[in-house]
Amino acid sequence: MDAPCISTALNTIIQMKRTKHLILVALALVASLQGIAQQKVYEPTWESLNTRPYPAWFNDAKLGIFIHWGLYSVPSYSGKEQYAEWFLRGLLTGDTTRINFQKRVFGENFKYEQYKDIFKAEMFDANQWADLFAKSGAGYIILVSKHHDGYCLWPSKYAPSWNTVETGPKRNIVGELEKAIRSNTNLKFGLYYSLPEWNNPLYRWGTDPGEKVHQYVEKHMVPQFKELVSTYKPSLIFTDGEWDHPASTWKAPELISWYFNTVGDEAIVNNRWGGGSDYGFLTPEYSAGIHSPNRPWAECRGMGRSFGLNRNETIDAYLTPEDLIHFFVMAVANGGGITLNVGPGADGQIPLLQQERLLQLGSWLKVNGEAIYGSKAYSRTIEEKDVTLNRIDPNISFDWVRNSPAKGIKEDDFTGKWEGFITPKYSETYQMEAVADDGIRVWIDNQLVVDKWGAASTDKEGSVMDRQKGAAKAGQIKMKAGQKYAIKVEYFEGKQNAHAYLYWQSKSQPREVVPQAALATSATSKGDGLKAAYGSKKTTLCYTTNKGNLYAIALEWPNDKLVLNIPAPSNNTKVTLLGREGNLPWTYANGQMIVDVSSIKYNEMPCQWAWTFKIAD
Repeated sequence: MDAPCISTALNTIIQMKRTKHLILVALALVASLQGIAQQKVYEPTWESLNTRPYPAWFNDAKLGIFIHWGLYSVPSYSGKEQYAEWFLRGLLTGDTTRINFQKRVFGENFKYEQYKDIFKAEMFDANQWADLFAKSGAGYIILVSKHHDGYCLWPSKYAPSWNTVETGPKRNIVGELEKAIRSNTNLKFGLYYSLPEWNNPLYRWGTDPGEKVHQYVEKHMVPQFKELVSTYKPSLIFTDGEWDHPASTWKAPELISWYFNTVGDEAIVNNRWGGGSDYGFLTPEYSAGIHSPNRPWAECRGMGRSFGLNRNETIDAYLTPEDLIHFFVMAVANGGGITLNVGPGADGQIPLLQQERLLQLGSWLKVNGEAIYGSKAYSRTIEEKDVTLNRIDPNISFDWVRNSPAKGIKEDDFTGKWEGFITPKYSETYQMEAVADDGIRVWIDNQLVVDKWGAASTDKEGSVMDRQKGAAKAGQIKMKAGQKYAIKVEYFEGKQNAHAYLYWQSKSQPREVVPQAALATSATSKGDGLKAAYGSKKTTLCYTTNKGNLYAIALEWPNDKLVLNIPAPSNNTKVTLLGREGNLPWTYANGQMIVDVSSIKYNEMPCQWAWTFKIAD
């Protein structure tokens, strides 16, 4: 072939390659445009947002890990029933427990702001955290990027000298953990963001007049929120602190729609966006759980009484492995899940007991995961029985916050009854006053003296640590000095916060909680308190469904027979115990499926604390 022919051929080939390349580029562009077209753009209105389906990954995950870590992790201290991450709030409101602790440990003139120089995070290893969370069986994590004190765990330009890069650790905590989670695990990365701040000069939440919030929102909160989301594009946003203002004040529809349009279809938000909003996954907190099979929800709570590490807690405040697994299974059976908190120390080390609980939960999920991940609520969610706890209480002066009176009693929907005798010091008319959330009534000498009994309170979700006591109710009765009178007090708790107090006062008796010295369990005893009886329901069995199979998760070992109150299964149905080979015999009579488990030996049990039976055709 001569030179002109070779040149012509080469030009033809080059032109063909260029044409092919242009075609490929055009096809890629078309595909990209189709993808953009398929991703719906949401308008900043509730009407538009409510057309958006919740991403399936959240409902399927069931378990998330919350991480409360910040300056409050340096003192790591509060009352035994308080949130340690509210340390600054306690200082601002005159909480002597926190104030005296800070003076004793850090100095008479020490200020909260100085914790930024002590918070070093020297043991923080994002990869170790990611590995631990993956082993727990979780599907997502939520890191507190900024709590109510405004201190940021990323280099926010809206918090100069008040973030982890410019102070203390000199590290970008959010950035490091985001990289570790997304590089080394299949977990979704989420962030918690407090809408208000207690100490921001534009608006000091809880101190300044409410109208000042608007300049704070416009100049600080909105741009900082967008800075955080634009930088890390979290799959989940958990907002908080919203309860003093409507959603419109927080620019909720605008921020949620912007977030969805920025991150895409996998993005999800919670429901804490202020009054007037009804969107986002539900977040009951330190409750006994809810039943909501049609809207995503996750109970959020710590392993103890606090989210941030509280070194003032005792071991009995922590969930045992059995408590944790039972609580988790009940949430899943009722259509939800849990966001379980860890509270690292100031050095970045997650306490070993908390690590152990995560690994125990992960070990259980390895055996029973098919009944949990991606499961749906069954038509019958749980089986329950009545339980009662009897003890002697010194008096009636309790602030349970969102906890139960004792292990074995549920956090919500429990009752209390105190009986015994009361002995006054003076022969006078006494005013008996009861303060309770939710209901309380008092009988003395068979006379109804106080009757505060009605609908349960409607505490604002999330406001657990900044609330007022329930309404007081008082009544009068004449009593003689030194005489014993029979007393009976009944109490009921509905949802969320719980407390009960019994006061007395007279012309000579200053107002006080009726002291133990004036109470007795019997007509012959003296100063030993009152007989107390607490009651609630206890869940013994939970049901879930997944891929056409029914799962019965026993929270108590059924001994010889497992009784299931379910419709009659087909004759071909097989029953197995997850983690054990072989089918189990069963019969059906009188509306109950009875599974014979007598052949299962102790050493054949595949796990502890709860056992899953699979019912499959």
